[in-house]
Amino acid sequence: MGAVQLTFGDHRRRTGRGGPRAGAGRPRGPRPIVHHVRRSALTHGCPAHVTLRMQRDVPSLRCRAFVREARRSFASACERGSFRLVHFSIQRDHLHLLVEADDARALGRGMKSIAARVARCVNQVFRRTGAALLGRYYVRALRTPREVRNAIAYVLLNARKHWKQRFGSAPPVRIDDASSGAWFTGWVHRNQPVSASEPPPVAGARTWLLRVGWRRHGAIDPREVPGATA
Repeated sequence: MGAVQLTFGDHRRRTGRGGPRAGAGRPRGPRPIVHHVRRSALTHGCPAHVTLRMQRDVPSLRCRAFVREARRSFASACERGSFRLVHFSIQRDHLHLLVEADDARALGRGMKSIAARVARCVNQVFRRTGAALLGRYYVRALRTPREVRNAIAYVLLNARKHWKQRFGSAPPVRIDDASSGAWFTGWVHRNQPVSASEPPPVAGARTWLLRVGWRRHGAIDPREVPGATA
């Protein structure tokens, strides 16, 4: 009787090595990199929540020098025709952005510009070279007034969320300097006006959802802690 040729599948079953199985491949870290995967569809009239992550060797972005430089850079790129940066917050190793784009192509072009500016600011402020961003940006389309209201609170009050996670207590009530909160007009109480000498680092919203639709669910209180259950 002649020898029977084994297929790769038979070999894997015989030896137990290789092949698709639970737990195979490189272990996933607590914050896996966003690779080239299909993103949620962005339709005209829907804003989006975008997250940019930094390389692990980048110092904390929440320093005055970086915040100042990022604001200055955003002021030159927050509105590019069919793309607008409407809100943002800068955290230690990532940024949250709320943007508007007419379509996926406009979103891609706009985020390419924003990401390049962020990377340039990082390397300039921290006197480093090489890649600054970790993987691709993550984007989630926002389709309802409730989603948009929650996203605005999450972005502008994100520092309060991290404070609560770190210290277990409510953080001081103030508008985060490392965010666009000073230019936001939807707070429960009217905010101190920003000096006209500094150009706004964000553009005015044009979509109904991000301009007025979210207000159906109430103005945002700076005492809120995003994601808090109590």
